[in-house]
Amino acid sequence: MPNLYFCQPHAQNQGMLRAIISLADCKRLIGQAGAKYVGDQFPTTIEDADPTRDFAVLSVGALEADGDWRPGYYCFEADLMELNAQLLTLSR
Repeated sequence: MPNLYFCQPHAQNQGMLRAIISLADCKRLIGQAGAKYVGDQFPTTIEDADPTRDFAVLSVGALEADGDWRPGYYCFEADLMELNAQLLTLSR
């Protein structure tokens, strides 16, 4: 299952695992349009964004990849508190 990391560069947090979620939940939380594929290396910042701003990273493994999500890392800007609140509403 994909891993979701919270990154807070201003706090020198390069990525803390926050959740392991299903692809269906990824689509619900993030949406394909909101996440930018950045390749097979864990990103330290979002390209063309404020390098001190919080962001999230989604890691999709080869076994989880499908027609919408390919293997690798995806970045997206996010209000981490809001995203965390949304995570708490997911069914288990």
